[in-house]
Amino acid sequence: MFAIVDMVSRYWITSLVSTEETSTQVRVIFDQALLAQDLDELLTDDRLDLDIDDPDRPILLAVSDNGPAMTSPHTRAYMAMMAIAQHHGRPRTPTDQAWIESFFGHIKHEWPHLDEITDPALLDTELARIRIDYNEVRLHEAIGYVTPDDEHHQRGEPIREARRQGLQRARTRRLDHNRRTTTNNPENTA
Repeated sequence: MFAIVDMVSRYWITSLVSTEETSTQVRVIFDQALLAQDLDELLTDDRLDLDIDDPDRPILLAVSDNGPAMTSPHTRAYMAMMAIAQHHGRPRTPTDQAWIESFFGHIKHEWPHLDEITDPALLDTELARIRIDYNEVRLHEAIGYVTPDDEHHQRGEPIREARRQGLQRARTRRLDHNRRTTTNNPENTA
């Protein structure tokens, strides 16, 4: 399974089930992701005419391991054509792409039945169902216990702020209540 996950919001953008792992699958999944996130609109002639090393050119940074599908010359050419910058983790250093390692770990641990599915079409259908649950229901620790969907669509910080304010209001009410009802309060002794 190939997956594209936003490393900031942890939003699972898309995935692709395939029996092969080549640059063709990389192109297919990145095409899907660019369309799903409306990033294809950023592929203007002006941007593509910029020098490959110009920091204004890339519309996306693809961070991945050193797998052959991601490091192939065909993938490099595709990424350059689509204005996608690439960064590869160091060999045998999974912490360089820890968010994707964590993502796959959670998927395998929380939905262990996926390992039993041998039909690619059924696996693809099940992953689509799980992606909704992962993005829209499951609270994610790394982004402050909001859903990846909330974080990806800029609702995460307002939710976290509302929680902080709610906790502060609850603390203030608890302190006020305890001050009014305690047996040590001189105002309550008469």
